[in-house]
Amino acid sequence: MKIGVIDYGMGNLFSVEQALKHLDAEVVVTSDKAELETADALILPGVGAFPDAMKRLAETGLIPFIQATKKPLLGICLGMQLLFEESDEVAKTKGLGIFSGRIKRFEGVSRIPHMGWNDLELKQTPEWVDEQGLPEARYVYFVHSFYASNMNPSQLVASADYEEVEVPGIVAKDNFTGMQFHPEKSGQFGVYLLASWAKGVRETVC
Repeated sequence: MKIGVIDYGMGNLFSVEQALKHLDAEVVVTSDKAELETADALILPGVGAFPDAMKRLAETGLIPFIQATKKPLLGICLGMQLLFEESDEVAKTKGLGIFSGRIKRFEGVSRIPHMGWNDLELKQTPEWVDEQGLPEARYVYFVHSFYASNMNPSQLVASADYEEVEVPGIVAKDNFTGMQFHPEKSGQFGVYLLASWAKGVRETVC
């Protein structure tokens, strides 16, 4: 199985690449559309500001490719946020528009960013997760100042509570999945989620 990590200059590429290699996946990190088209699945990572990320993606020419892909695609952290319609970060900026909803800054909380370990509450079980194999401890590692709001509830897979703000942690729609936290930094449960997603990809391509 080959996984293409989309390189647009703003991703935590090394840690994601290493985590995927532990899953016995062939990993290619590239911004080349032709090479990404040879992958069985895609990962859109991201660290930084939403407007800068969309600008970089536009410069690569990959926006139409990402929007039209039928391959399983996983957005991580900022990569998940980019899958939404728009963001208020710095200036109102259009996103990729896969998910309905808006990325907005936390308000009324004692500390920004939301940084550290938090418990995920599953709202539904995606097809790639084996319910019987789910670990009881579901803590994941977050680092973010903005979160997805006004989204379609049917697309919310799991959320975390941050000072009474419901933070979408996992979202899913068709072949697209997003994780607001960093699965590659989230210990055993993070490894479990990445491995489950990769297993789901394998089952679709075999």
